[in-house]
Amino acid sequence: MDPAFDFVAEVSAAVAAPLVIGKGATGERRIVPILGGRIIGPRLEGEILPGGADYQLIRADGVAEIEARYTLKLTDGALVYVVNRGLRHASPEDMAKLLRGETVPPERVYFRTTPSFETASPAHAWLTRSLFLGLGERQPDSVRVRIFAL
Repeated sequence: MDPAFDFVAEVSAAVAAPLVIGKGATGERRIVPILGGRIIGPRLEGEILPGGADYQLIRADGVAEIEARYTLKLTDGALVYVVNRGLRHASPEDMAKLLRGETVPPERVYFRTTPSFETASPAHAWLTRSLFLGLGERQPDSVRVRIFAL
């Protein structure tokens, strides 16, 4: 049986310049503050509250391990905690551009995530009972992730 993908929503998050912690034993650590944004789609709609962050580890092979943590406030007032882990990589030249904050066409970047959700809202409990796939796109001052339920 082939998997079915159901489009849930698109996250559009404004981000600040990264805080570069520096290179350690496992790679370069960066923290990208999430300033806010929107989630809009057929199954979820609301805002991204300020205060989250994307914690990144840029490995020696150029692959970025990412883990974003942030909170959604949906249009019905429900709060949803999001942990979105994934990988991002491209050619060395394109990764260097991304890390400098430059635009790279999204088709040249592998950016996939696995968002998970926590909520106390019974209306949105379905978020805690499914697996999700995110297809990401990085812009100099924002991140977009299209989220699909499997």
